[in-house]
Amino acid sequence: MKITVLLGGTSAERDVSIASGLRISEALRTRGHDVRLVDPATGAIPGEAERGLRATHVETEPPSLEELAALSERAVIPGLVELDEVRWADVVFLGLHGGAGEDGTLQALLDLAGIRYTGSGHLASALAMDKDLSKRLFVAAGVPTADWLMAPADVKTVERHLGWPVVVKPSKQGSTVGLSIVRAPGAYEAAVREAARYDDEVMIERFIEGRELTVGVLGGETMPVGEIKPKHEIYDYECKYTPGMATEDFPADLPESIAAEVQRLSLAAFRALKLRGYARVDFRLGGDGVAYCLEVNTLPGMTELSLIPQAAAAAGMPFPELCERIALLARDGG
Repeated sequence: MKITVLLGGTSAERDVSIASGLRISEALRTRGHDVRLVDPATGAIPGEAERGLRATHVETEPPSLEELAALSERAVIPGLVELDEVRWADVVFLGLHGGAGEDGTLQALLDLAGIRYTGSGHLASALAMDKDLSKRLFVAAGVPTADWLMAPADVKTVERHLGWPVVVKPSKQGSTVGLSIVRAPGAYEAAVREAARYDDEVMIERFIEGRELTVGVLGGETMPVGEIKPKHEIYDYECKYTPGMATEDFPADLPESIAAEVQRLSLAAFRALKLRGYARVDFRLGGDGVAYCLEVNTLPGMTELSLIPQAAAAAGMPFPELCERIALLARDGG
């Protein structure tokens, strides 16, 4: 196949996307595919520039908002579908995370141009990125999720409806960017301000003490359940992308009945959001034995430390085969 990998972009997850996209492109080439690279922030990436990118790595903090704003000013997203590298491809592999690459904006452009791409469509991508709308659909589908409010909500309202601690986070963001755990009223307003730097909508969610679980879905089938054990209190940006800051167990050490229930709920969440191709569904297994769905990632990370590749490996699927299957699902409309 002729495959163009999109990577980078202008979201706070830019560095992670570059790492994902480079690894995806290398894997697809080992399977014999003709692969080109495009960064929606800067345009086509020739071979020399690609080699330079491969010398970079994901930092412990995301790029600054100022850096991202400068990139956005000269981004090529509006004319992306006119690029020769995009028109040439049988499939566009979306190695993007967050922002316009994952929220349905880019997907809508590709749909209008009749270009096949990996992952979910524009409506499903938008629904999954908006955590408030996602949780409403989870509730309708019978998928447990932590109670939540949307800002503005004063301290008394949060205390009455959710109690402490709570998670304060941007409603449409990934990789725990802008997220805080608030354990006392005095820290609440600052946490809301921090989240609001990354999104105009802020979610306040009851914090679920418990085990962090994740399930990959590929082509309508679930992968082995994984458990994440971060060095920090939560699986934050540093723990996700810094070697040694978290351990991941695939498959998770769970009773068979609980693992099966988490997989069932993963498929229910996947279908509730009208997703296709592949995704990753994240949960907290509370002390009450309930698996609470936190969110669904429609373009999950594909770095060496990422969870979907680890789940695939546990199922006996090497990374190049995983990438090829995702591209084939896109080509064949799966």
